[in-house]
Amino acid sequence: MVELAPGVRRATWPLPLGIDHVHVYFLRSEDGSWTLVDTGLGLADPESGWAPLLAELDGPVERIVVTHFHPDHVGGAADVAALTGATVFQGALDYAQCLRVWGGEPSTRVTDFMRSHGFPAGQPLETRVGGVTLTSRVHMARDPELLSSGDHVEGWEVLHLPGHADGHIALHRDGILVAGDVILTHISPAVGLYPDCSPDPLADFLASQARIEALAPDIAFAGHHEPIVDPAARAAELRVHHGERLERAAGFLGPEPRTAYAVSLDLFPDPLPPGQRRFALAETLAHLEYLVARDGVARVEWAEGHLYAGR
Repeated sequence: MVELAPGVRRATWPLPLGIDHVHVYFLRSEDGSWTLVDTGLGLADPESGWAPLLAELDGPVERIVVTHFHPDHVGGAADVAALTGATVFQGALDYAQCLRVWGGEPSTRVTDFMRSHGFPAGQPLETRVGGVTLTSRVHMARDPELLSSGDHVEGWEVLHLPGHADGHIALHRDGILVAGDVILTHISPAVGLYPDCSPDPLADFLASQARIEALAPDIAFAGHHEPIVDPAARAAELRVHHGERLERAAGFLGPEPRTAYAVSLDLFPDPLPPGQRRFALAETLAHLEYLVARDGVARVEWAEGHLYAGR
């Protein structure tokens, strides 16, 4: 546990993912209680894992805010709520997506979607965010208090900043942005296209970066890596980065139609870590569909799915 600003503390949990850690944040209220933002993955023994952190606080955790449904952010929500009695808050749109992904039996929708864009039939394909190995560690909280953009939690304004996830929210107060994964240093947040999601997630993401530029917070505390000391400048960098990636994606297309999977091999060449090719395909699709919506490339339907060609 480290104190980043008066009343803002950060703890870090390890992850068995490409990113090896995730940050959670404790926000102190005037009455001495705390709000926890994000919860890491669920634990086999939550009490032994969380008790040392909770013991460092000088008051109770009474609220838990989930920024988005990805397993490393929502995974421990039910655990901490059971330990503390805290109320869980989550964006309304994000909770609906959380139920679709984690609340029922696995379906073939993601598999069918990826295959229709050229993912090879003989190559294993994980069908849930984070893969089946993490499913048992997602302990989502049922029926949370639902949040919308403009709501407030203990004086923190709720911002809807989609792109990395359709219902992604962040908290803002006094120049501090508790940002989840909407903005990161070192890397760009993943922006992928999936079934039952926004049809143009990259446009959503770029709009969120433009909003951060306009908001110009003093600092952003993100879900991974170090604090971002000039969030507006970093948001501008991310918009330029994706503009360059759009140009590259369009450049890999000519008159002969290609699958998005084939384009993903150009945009994100192998070797990739195991299980990452699906994310590369989803990100490629987000860029191609952004171009389709703006007449930059053409989508071609064929018997087995979809192809893309230059204009």
